[in-house]
Amino acid sequence: MGVFAAVTPFNFPAMVAFLFWPFAVATGNTFILKPSERVPLTMVEIFKLIDQAGFPKGVINMVQGGKDVVNALCDDPGIQGVSFVGSTPVAKHVYTRGTAAGKRVQALGGAKNFMVVLPDAVMDKACSTALESIIGCAGERCLAGSVVVCVGDQTYNEVTERMTRAVKEVMVGDGLSPNTSMGPVISQASKDRIKDLIASAEKEGAKIAVDGRVNVDQMKGYFLKPTLITGVQKGMRVAKEEIFGPVVCLAKVETLDEAIAWLNSSGFANTTTLFTTSGAAARKFSYEVEPSMIGINIGVPAPMAFFSFGGTKDSFYGDIKAHGKAGVDFYTDKKVTVQKWLKDSSIW
Repeated sequence: MGVFAAVTPFNFPAMVAFLFWPFAVATGNTFILKPSERVPLTMVEIFKLIDQAGFPKGVINMVQGGKDVVNALCDDPGIQGVSFVGSTPVAKHVYTRGTAAGKRVQALGGAKNFMVVLPDAVMDKACSTALESIIGCAGERCLAGSVVVCVGDQTYNEVTERMTRAVKEVMVGDGLSPNTSMGPVISQASKDRIKDLIASAEKEGAKIAVDGRVNVDQMKGYFLKPTLITGVQKGMRVAKEEIFGPVVCLAKVETLDEAIAWLNSSGFANTTTLFTTSGAAARKFSYEVEPSMIGINIGVPAPMAFFSFGGTKDSFYGDIKAHGKAGVDFYTDKKVTVQKWLKDSSIW
């Protein structure tokens, strides 16, 4: 089809680009990558390997820059399509601007991933898996868990007890240290935004059971410890907004139906997870929830192999999702040839 482009985020500076360009070049296109200006050097090293592998000049290209470069890629008439991964406001901007220029666009935005725990779940595994999902990459990923919705009083009390203990044991520090289980967030602005969301929860009536804002400002870097917030209610900011940081929000409902209704009311619909030992509950959950990437007893339901990747609602703008079979569809156009042949000057 021609030239395609992608704009990739800071949080996975190597991996996200590989959701796009291998499919583009394998299907015969050329490609332009614009990595995040916050982490420009990772792809520089990868492009050195691309050159060493013998790719012809001009097949895979890279440009650095910020907003102006993104807009130029969206506007350029020589580019057939644009892929994007990042926040929802920017995803919506890229989708609107790119489609206005007549391009194909797949724009993956933010998330608010709910994790539902039923009374029959294997509690120790559910809690450790949920916590790992929430604080992995310091919570800075669109697949991170956010609100842990416990069904029933006993479930809520047990999860709260286990989470409180586990959160306090997380070691925060230099990622190169083998003792470290969580590193810093990306910037001071991100740190301040996360702290503001934690403060808003307290103002709105939730309890800060473990405060990750304590004893971190003296650390060299943009560090926050994991925060555990209990008593989270549906209308609170921490229950609605993407935190993109190491904050565990615990909430309680009475039934699975109530949990499904809550998560389906979110404007985001990227991923969701259910912890249970009931096959019937797992099937009901899979059929009724609106997020398109669903996990059962796992923390990060990232589709593998040749399955496609992408959410719904404000977590995704576009018609064709990323990776897998959808990735091939995005970079190709299907043709249908209808034929009629002549024989001896007459039509069959």
